[in-house]
Amino acid sequence: MTGDLANRRWQHKSDLIGGFTKKYGVHLLVWFEEWSNIGDAIDREKQIKGWNRAWMINVIEKQNPTWKDLYEDFLR
Repeated sequence: MTGDLANRRWQHKSDLIGGFTKKYGVHLLVWFEEWSNIGDAIDREKQIKGWNRAWMINVIEKQNPTWKDLYEDFLR
């Protein structure tokens, strides 16, 4: 969860954030959700972290079947 998606994406792209994204070289933004309430965003993040990989892939592929990097679209 972040309040600044552009900066967070840059941090991940630069491998400045440890964990899954750095370990596996994840550099594409293929899915995101926007929330107006911070509490709801935190609850959603906790929910997603409990998902198995197949569930997450299913959500991504429903909204972004080609796994296009959404970063440039996000900035517009």
